Amino acid sequence: MNADALRGHMDALLLSVLEEEPLHGYAIIEALQARSGGSLSVPTGTVYPALRRLEQAGYLASEWATVGGRRRRTYRLTSSGHRALAGERAAWREFTGVIGSVLDPAGVRERLGREG
Repeated sequence: MNADALRGHMDALLLSVLEEEPLHGYAIIEALQARSGGSLSVPTGTVYPALRRLEQAGYLASEWATVGGRRRRTYRLTSSGHRALAGERAAWREFTGVIGSVLDPAGVRERLGREG
């Protein structure tokens, strides 16, 4: 997938991956790739600055941990991060609904016909 297509969505993707459990940076990249069925290959140069930004915003907390015999910074969602993720999901649903109504107007008319 084109990296430009991810612009503006990276924060939501990272928060979502960290929703279930704390992960270190490389595990976050692997989780993004696994959840996308291999379609997302996000460079470390994109992920780590975003993680630092999200931590500075208070959405993530980090600590050093030993993972597989190596010291790694592990990130977890804060309560603010959970709220931010809920907001990102709501914004995404609204965005996809609006874009869907433009790209597939027949589908919108069909759904409205079933509801009315």
